[in-house]
Amino acid sequence: MANTTTLAMLRKEIRALADSRQAKILQRFFKTGKGEYGEGDVFLGLMVPQSRTLAQKYKTLSFTDIEKLLRSAIHEERFIALLILVHRFQSGIDDQQARIFRYYLRSTGMINNWDLVDLTAPAIVGRYLFDTSRAVLQKLARSKNVWERRIAIVATYYFIRNDQFVDTLRISRVLLHDGHDLIHKAVGWMLREVGKKNKPTLVRFLKAHHTTMPRTMLRYAIEKFPERERRGYLAA
Repeated sequence: MANTTTLAMLRKEIRALADSRQAKILQRFFKTGKGEYGEGDVFLGLMVPQSRTLAQKYKTLSFTDIEKLLRSAIHEERFIALLILVHRFQSGIDDQQARIFRYYLRSTGMINNWDLVDLTAPAIVGRYLFDTSRAVLQKLARSKNVWERRIAIVATYYFIRNDQFVDTLRISRVLLHDGHDLIHKAVGWMLREVGKKNKPTLVRFLKAHHTTMPRTMLRYAIEKFPERERRGYLAA
């Protein structure tokens, strides 16, 4: 089957699943209005399980077609392209993984909403950097692009799952006073995951920073603490 035909078939299936009512809900949920973080993003109304199913079905799509899909104005097409990249990364040999990693970081302009970051950054960026230098995360954490900053912290989820917390804490300090609510939530989420693995490590971090960190970040970080302990941090 020709690559162009395969891409056309995938797009036909995507549009067959389009749901205009759901699309309106998603466009509100992902803040696509003027001046919002997802301004101008276009949704067709697919649900995540549907996108995952299509990514699995078309995981052998050519790299050229994946690139075309990722450049789409349609949110779900970009999402499916990224999910296919995750499949390819997980099954790829070292040189393929390096290519996907480099392409991912070159394409952050299209990885431009929190769901696109959260479901792919740990599996690609975190996994690739696990066995090599992680200096690029510091560069991303200092980017003017909010999505690159979110990639920097969320990618460390892969390290957390493997009981490594240093990079999460280091990047959390860089982002501690970030001005964007999406970063507050992401940092708080990663700190919470650290705490689920090793509560004393999180407590030491909070002891140093809980009085100055954004409240949203703090609330996310202590979400799993007993209520009395949560109240103590929030009252400080």
